[in-house]
Amino acid sequence: MAAKGAHGSHLKIESELERCRAEGHWDRMPELVRQMQTLVVPSGGGNRRAIPGAVLTSLDTDDFGKLLLAEALLEQCLKENNTRIKDSISWLEKNEPKMNEARNYLSSILNHGKLSPQYMCEAMLILGKLHYMEGSYRDAISMYARAGIDDMSVENKPLYQMRLLAEAFVIKALFPADLAQYLCSLSPALYSFQHTSSFGGQRSCRGGLSLERLPNSIASRHRLTEREEEVITCFERASWIAQVFLQELEKISNNTTSRHLKGSLPVDYELTYFLEAALQSAYVTNLKKGNIVKGVRELREVLRTVETKATQNFKVMAAKHLAGVLLHSLSEECYWSPLSHPLPEFMSKEENSFIMQALRKPHLYEGDNLYCPKDNIEEALLLLLISESMATRDVVLSRAPEQEEDRAVSLQNAAAIYDLLSITLGRRGQYVMLSECLERAMKFAFEEFHLWYQVALSMVACGKSAYAVSLLRECVKLRPSDPTVPLMAAKVCIGSLHWLEEAERFATMVINLGEDAGEFLSKGYLALGLTYSLQATDATLKCKQDELHRKALQTLDRAQQLAPGDPQVILYVSLQLALVRQISSAMEQLQEALKVCRDDANALHLLALLFSAQKHYQHALDVINMAITEYPENFNLMFTKVKLEQVLKGPEEALVTCRQMLRLWQTLYNFSQLGGLEKDGSLGEGLTLKKQSGMHLTLPDAHDADSGSRQASSIAASRLEEAMSELTMPSSVLKQGPMQLWTTLEQIWLQAAELFMEQQHLKEAGFCIQEAAALFPTSHSVLYMRGRLAEMKGSLEEAKQLYKEALTVNPDGVRIMHSLGLMLSRLGHKSLAQKVLRDAVERQSTCHEAWQGLGEVLQAHGQSEAAVDCFLTALELESSSPVLPFSIIPREL
Repeated sequence: MAAKGAHGSHLKIESELERCRAEGHWDRMPELVRQMQTLVVPSGGGNRRAIPGAVLTSLDTDDFGKLLLAEALLEQCLKENNTRIKDSISWLEKNEPKMNEARNYLSSILNHGKLSPQYMCEAMLILGKLHYMEGSYRDAISMYARAGIDDMSVENKPLYQMRLLAEAFVIKALFPADLAQYLCSLSPALYSFQHTSSFGGQRSCRGGLSLERLPNSIASRHRLTEREEEVITCFERASWIAQVFLQELEKISNNTTSRHLKGSLPVDYELTYFLEAALQSAYVTNLKKGNIVKGVRELREVLRTVETKATQNFKVMAAKHLAGVLLHSLSEECYWSPLSHPLPEFMSKEENSFIMQALRKPHLYEGDNLYCPKDNIEEALLLLLISESMATRDVVLSRAPEQEEDRAVSLQNAAAIYDLLSITLGRRGQYVMLSECLERAMKFAFEEFHLWYQVALSMVACGKSAYAVSLLRECVKLRPSDPTVPLMAAKVCIGSLHWLEEAERFATMVINLGEDAGEFLSKGYLALGLTYSLQATDATLKCKQDELHRKALQTLDRAQQLAPGDPQVILYVSLQLALVRQISSAMEQLQEALKVCRDDANALHLLALLFSAQKHYQHALDVINMAITEYPENFNLMFTKVKLEQVLKGPEEALVTCRQMLRLWQTLYNFSQLGGLEKDGSLGEGLTLKKQSGMHLTLPDAHDADSGSRQASSIAASRLEEAMSELTMPSSVLKQGPMQLWTTLEQIWLQAAELFMEQQHLKEAGFCIQEAAALFPTSHSVLYMRGRLAEMKGSLEEAKQLYKEALTVNPDGVRIMHSLGLMLSRLGHKSLAQKVLRDAVERQSTCHEAWQGLGEVLQAHGQSEAAVDCFLTALELESSSPVLPFSIIPREL
């Protein structure tokens, strides 16, 4: 009975030893060895013998205990010096007592030779790892050769042997460069760590395992090639064995029913340095060598393996790495999906072998109807979204000093994923999705400038400008010496928001940096000058306008002094001169800008306006046509073309251009819907496609006898029914896409209405105004044009009321004031008319129509001298007035 109990104790201890060796509980090893040795009783002659019937009866217990203790000491030393191992720093035995003791144990075991072949092989594997840690690489390789690792099998072997074998293959592959040179000593050479990508181009790669000898030597080159192939083979085998080991380890840990583990939870396994290397080195080496196909295949196989707790972080890094390869090294033309094969020309550039013969593969995720990406962007996005969800879940939020390093690492990993997400989603224009992803990062982005700035830029890209400015304001606090941040904030404030006071503050921040702003100092002055110029346009008092125009010109001149060759600065100096009607000086400046950038759209547009201000309308039209050839989708240029054709060739020719603009708008609208331009989220694709097929924009034919009655109304009814009312949807759903797209369509309809009114085709004009009103019924432009139409029809009271409504919506509308003033004069309200027109010329002192109207009202009032002054001012201003105001040139950074 005693023997039977001892046998059971031996089995229990042996099972516990195997479990601890597999799970890495090295601190328990000395106690288990002591317990094992106490079960062995001395035999006759003073020798020690095991209890009969025990598994360990055939072993020399002392040597087996030394093997266990040596492995425990080595692994503890490895854990304590993990950083030195990663940095490839070896150490002397005198500085590491544990290494010295472990070596003595292993040497004793191999000298005695009393253990079974299995345990003797384990001793060689452990000693080989010890040699590597000491820097004795040749001894390590020699020990692995004695153990015969190339012929080892992992079938029906304890789990810890899989770990030992995986580590052995990694160490064998980590054969250093100096030893590779020693093997090729027949022809000394210089080596460079470089590789040539299979898809073209030389790429620098420091610290890679692929060695290339610069001088030509067939023998040494052949040996190095064999060595490279052997390295990849070892890494591939190590990767598969490590994954099988981790899967089996988690399975056993989860399913264990041992009584000594009852009530306890399995402890997460911590990957050692060598297991981490085993998992990663295969695909890293293939990619460094330029074997993109094999590297991508390795990564995909790794990601398809059934996940374990120990490989979660590794899979996040692998997914990020694969996404980077797909974005950086593969175009959509050479992409192959996970379920297809690469193009033959790519495979021919690489070795076709994939070393996995006679090895047990890990379990893979399988199933029916699995999702398969269609292109590299789609696959990269899928990988990054999965990685992002895992990275944000595992990020370290604690700011405790002892967790500072872990927090920095987790933040760095998360930031790298978000950078790749920015590239991926940016390629598809999915900025709303990008901003939503980046917003999730804000919970751990405290004082992390990079993430704050990324979120701000994504908000700018998706049109959430006010939110973007708030974020940029925080970025300025995080990095006050960086001039690009306040410049970006000023750009947003000047552009989409028109927050000129905020823009002035941000521009001043850049200027206050002085020389520390470097090349951006001129941009700071440019931003401030544009802000003053826009403030002058918005100012309601002439004295304030003049002061701001003067400050704008002085600031822009300073920007030009700092950057005399910057075409953008020169352009805006020219524009500012044009705004104050210094046409000749503006033309001189613009010519300098055009020498640097001859095809700039804004510069060509300004040139055309300056020609029109000088009454060279044909030259202006030629310039506009040339600009439209370069920028066929620029509506600003086309509106100017309409005005020039109206002056030169009459409204009929201008209407032809309006029809072209409608066709262009429809094309761009359909493209924006197909491209999925985002506006307040995405809508169903079915609705979008139906609306595309129904949208048909045409101007009425003024020469058709029925165009003003039956046909115009039927066109309007059918178009509205097909394009807008095919499905009952809210008005916000009807106008998908950027708001600028719809305001442009409104302007096209109103421009066409104006041309029809000039031809006295009032019904056609009414149809066009109706179309514009269907888009924005309370727009001041629509109300104004309705007033003009009512005035032409003789409905003066209705026209007056519409002008008043338009002025209520836009109190600074000079055109509205001009028309309302003349209407009040016609209705006999002379004093009120005079007041409205004086307000108009005060609001915009360069509007010659307002001065002309004021002169007419004053003359009707009997104030002839004042009227003459107004007429002279109008005549002078008209001589330098362009067909459209110079302010239509966008003033933006």
